[in-house]
Amino acid sequence: MTPTPSKIAGKPEITLEGRERLASFGLLPERIPAHVAIIMDGNGRWAVARGLPRIVGHRRGIQSVRSVVEEGCRIGLEQLTLYCLSVENWKRPARELRFLMRLLKHFLVVERNELMSQRVRVTMIGRREGLPSEILEEFDRTTAMTADNDGMTLCLAVNYGGRAEIADAAKHIAEDVQAGRLDPEQVDEGTFESYLNTYGMPDPDLLIRTAGELRLSNYLLWQISYSEIWVTDVLWPDFRGVDLLSACRAYAARERKFGGLPSAVTESESAL
Repeated sequence: MTPTPSKIAGKPEITLEGRERLASFGLLPERIPAHVAIIMDGNGRWAVARGLPRIVGHRRGIQSVRSVVEEGCRIGLEQLTLYCLSVENWKRPARELRFLMRLLKHFLVVERNELMSQRVRVTMIGRREGLPSEILEEFDRTTAMTADNDGMTLCLAVNYGGRAEIADAAKHIAEDVQAGRLDPEQVDEGTFESYLNTYGMPDPDLLIRTAGELRLSNYLLWQISYSEIWVTDVLWPDFRGVDLLSACRAYAARERKFGGLPSAVTESESAL
């Protein structure tokens, strides 16, 4: 059965402070991306470089999450999607994984009041199977509590993998075809997209990766087909709102062609 699309809030307002910050970076509100996705990389390296356990880097990374969410709310982002835990991350040491689960639960509980005050709507993508029940319970409480908020959507990708998402969609399509609920002739890009975790969400305009790595790491493989990519050497625990603004400035300087020609070329040819 085709999934029901997620409820997406309308265009959030830009605060006065947000307009001032955009202006300080030479940014026009209409030139900022609507949806930013981030691969938060470098927590472990940040900690190891300081002679600290890797888990300290993860704890510090929560400060970056808070800073980026606050900045996104100020400047009127429609959606921010954060890569929190991939399906491949289960290969990490058990102690680190337990800490990550505790940290995620802590964030979901402690930040609820702040998320409500900023009118943030929280949602999640990824496989629920395999996640601890207490994590899912807190996710469900937070998503239910924030469901009617009209500000930025904060999407947390947990136990998520792009290939797994595509494989799951293909499986569900096959099940619906076999059950007679779906005609194979109806399966096109739009139909396939409706079976993805992100159905109803806009595709990311901008993908940010921290820590200088030039990999997609199995993140939103279908959705980032035409996303602009911005990579910074800044490790995630040091990433702040000003870094998000720098990424938005780089995005605003680009011309998105979506497979077509630059507008200058199109205009010159039409004049001939």
